[in-house]
Amino acid sequence: MAVRGVFGGSVGDTGTTAFLEQDRTEPTLSPVRGLRKLLLKERSEADLARRRFRLRQGHCRVVVEGAERSYLFGFNAAVSREVCKIEEMSPEQRSFAYEGAGAACTVLDLLTMTRGRRLHELLAGPARLHPHAVHVGAGRGYALLRLRPVWGIRRTHPLFRWLAVDGFGFQWSLARADRMVGERTMPDLLTRAHCAIFDQGLGRLLWYHECASPDDVAARIASFPAGRRGDLWSGVGFAATHTGGATADELWWLADHAGADGFRAHLAQGCAFAVSAGLQARALPDHVALAVPILAGAEPDEAGAWAEGALIELGHDPHTHEDFQSWRAHTRRAWARGKRTCSRTRG
Repeated sequence: MAVRGVFGGSVGDTGTTAFLEQDRTEPTLSPVRGLRKLLLKERSEADLARRRFRLRQGHCRVVVEGAERSYLFGFNAAVSREVCKIEEMSPEQRSFAYEGAGAACTVLDLLTMTRGRRLHELLAGPARLHPHAVHVGAGRGYALLRLRPVWGIRRTHPLFRWLAVDGFGFQWSLARADRMVGERTMPDLLTRAHCAIFDQGLGRLLWYHECASPDDVAARIASFPAGRRGDLWSGVGFAATHTGGATADELWWLADHAGADGFRAHLAQGCAFAVSAGLQARALPDHVALAVPILAGAEPDEAGAWAEGALIELGHDPHTHEDFQSWRAHTRRAWARGKRTCSRTRG
């Protein structure tokens, strides 16, 4: 008999059979020799049951675990020096794989002290259409090595480098869910100014942790202090759009929960950021087209334009933490303006 885990998952009935039976569509990587072999990730690391995450059988679990499997493939592809094989994957999975490649390149750069050479080559070459994913992945790489992400990525995009703190929040919380989610703690590695972006990454993780269940995500966020909830909702908005896994009805419930909590604009901002990243990558899967009108109240092109326009508003050289937070705030204001315009039109 399965026993309920601390966070609602099943301990004992791990669902391993279902996990292994999922479709394996990744290209084949060449064998790795030498010390690099020690860095390779096992596919089973994407099994949410191993981490005592909440389990829901069906499409939602396939989606969230599939995204993490693509991340692991991208990580291993970079370790194997075969990043080019990411382009053989389906378009909707490539951004997750490039996130993994960004993490692996960061780990390799840090271990060999090459001052970010591999990460820069990845951004300038194969992943040039996926800067958002690579910068988030870089933060995951720093978390794997338990290092603060801000200092080592100064030579990348001056504003996107703050996305590494988001990736750090996701990976750090993924490995320490009992403390980060259950006890709502914050790592000592980050300064107070970085905690908001960390919480955006933690919010993305909550979408995985609760297996794309709107009611459970909302209940989990409600257990956090009010000062952290807006950033968590922003991360949820990004993951619900970018990763998917929820039905249309569930997305409406998610929007209702965010509105009842007073953070509807943060949910829409996260959604707009996800659309902007997808448009740049030239890949907008069906689940994105489903989510955007519900979570942002607009078509994808309009929602993406909010984030792009907000970036232009920052001026010629945005690079500080305050600039990054302004980018998010301007996007929320653009959503609010669009909402007022829509209301007047309907009237």
